[in-house]
Parts: sequence; structure tokens; C-alpha cells
Amino acid sequence: MSFNIVPENLQHYCNTFSTSENEVLKSLDRHTNANILQPRMISGHFQGRFLSMISHMIKPKYILEIGTYTGYSAICLAEGLQNDGKLFTIDVNPENEELVNDYIVQSGNTEKILPIIGDAYQIIRTLKQSFDLVFIDADKPNYEKYYELVMEIIPAGAFILLDNVLWSGKVLDNTAIEKNRDTKILHELNMKITKDNRVENILLPIRDGLMLVRKL
Repeated sequence: MSFNIVPENLQHYCNTFSTSENEVLKSLDRHTNANILQPRMISGHFQGRFLSMISHMIKPKYILEIGTYTGYSAICLAEGLQNDGKLFTIDVNPENEELVNDYIVQSGNTEKILPIIGDAYQIIRTLKQSFDLVFIDADKPNYEKYYELVMEIIPAGAFILLDNVLWSGKVLDNTAIEKNRDTKILHELNMKITKDNRVENILLPIRDGLMLVRKL
């Protein structure tokens, strides 16, 4: 079963009446779509502006991102950092490392964004910062593991964002939930978070679904 979360013409209208991305982000979007495998993974203009807005609202000192891809979301999230803030972005795949570093430089964020290559689950345990905002956008089978690990290290009042939690609408399809591992994992995690008395949450139909969580 396939779903369009938001009708294409309505999404275009939303894009039109949202602040434009800057030229560096436009260039990164074009490069990703032209040269990188699975370009659908990039946050892109609309979601990127949402990430930037959330970051500006929270004004975080430290941000943790699990899943860098080509660095678009990291650059967007860094826009709301405090002047002396830092964003740690972790990805297991070194394939895009040069591209990510190049665009971090172009965006003027060399002092604010620290890309790390390796196993996020192991690396996070070595970080000493208290994160105000966490963005989880990595391998779906480990989403629950990342969520629980992050819950251990963030303070009350901190926020977690989890991407792709609507999974192209497949979470509405009982057959997909039964037969597709990632769909089942995401659906069960959505249920778990909603019942989690440690947090309050809202599931937003932005692109492929964003779960916004605040630790109580």
C-alpha cells in the first residue's frame, strides 16, 4: 500500500509560503539529488525550515543528531544554536564524509557542527554534553535503542525529534505492519512513546512523519 501523506499540490502551496532555504542548502539539495544514492533521505526545504524553526525556538546549547546523510538537516538545526553551541552529528557510513565537511565549511559552521563517523550507540555513551535537542534519523531497527539511550542522558525539558515515523503511510496498513520489519518497528515505537509516562509527544504529518517528544 502506498500513501501520499500530504497531496502534492498542497505541499507545493506550503513550500511556496514558507521561508526559502539559503543558497548553500539549495546547492546541497541539488548535489544530493543529482549524485547521491537514495536522495529521498534528505530533509529538504520544507522539513529543513521546520527543523530550523524548532531549533530557534529551543535555542539549544548542544544538539545531537543520529544520522548525518549529506548534512542538510545538521546545517538547518545549527541555525538555532546559541553562539557558543555545538551540534554533534553521527553517521556510520563514511561515504559522504568529504561532502558533509565541504558543506559545513560553506555554511560557516566549522566551529558549530562536529561530524563523527562510527557506531552512534557506542559514541553517544562517550559524550559528556547535556543535550537540549536530539534528532534521530538513522537505521530504523535501532530507533527504540537510540530513543532509550537518549532518554537516559537528556535532562527534563529537552526535546527529541524522530523522523520517518509514518513510513510513507504504511503504519496504517495492518498487512505491512505484520510483514515488514521496519513498519512494525516504527508503529510499535509510536505506540510506546505515546504510552511513555516520561514524556509528552505529538506526531506531525510533516513529510514522512516527525514525532516531537519532550521529556517531563
